[in-house]
Amino acid sequence: MRASDRAYRSLLDEIQSGVLRPGAVLAEVEQSVRLGVSRTPLREALGRLAADGLVVQASPRMTVVSDLDADDIRELFEVRRALEETAARLAVRSGATPPFAALATEFAATDAAADPDAYYALIARFDDALDLAVANDYLTAALKTVRTHLVRVRRLARDNPERLAASVAEHRLIASAIGAGDAELAAHATHVHLHNALAAILASLEGTP
Repeated sequence: MRASDRAYRSLLDEIQSGVLRPGAVLAEVEQSVRLGVSRTPLREALGRLAADGLVVQASPRMTVVSDLDADDIRELFEVRRALEETAARLAVRSGATPPFAALATEFAATDAAADPDAYYALIARFDDALDLAVANDYLTAALKTVRTHLVRVRRLARDNPERLAASVAEHRLIASAIGAGDAELAAHATHVHLHNALAAILASLEGTP
């Protein structure tokens, strides 16, 4: 793996996991030493993170992790809703629906509160199946960008067992609808899921000291 790729992956994981929180300063010299790379690959990594919208340039030699406030999350979900509802409809119209019936069965057997990591891994497989069924490179590229930010947002719901359980049921319904070939139900179930997810995340933010 190239040094710039290694630095990018390390910083991306730390931003998405919350180790590097919004507002954290990524000073060039300090990060080069910490990550064990020279400044050129570090700058390449920071440039990629800036393109992702995860960092902003505060000065020529200092980068800061971007904020993630309620307005940012609302805007993210506006885009996410448009993309994912469209993707649900296209997945049905493509005819590539068999994998979704199996995924619905897996969602039904999932206890997200007991093992959130396994649940998010299942969501990742659902997303992969959706991308494959949609077969639209422009749409999947836009979804990839949204998902990069969504990893940060999802952390806000990990400590809410009731929301996690509801999310499992919502994903099961989406997968079942796609598997059954019902495009409108799939899109509507996606809309309801995203509405509930956004409401829960915003409520979590309001309760944060």
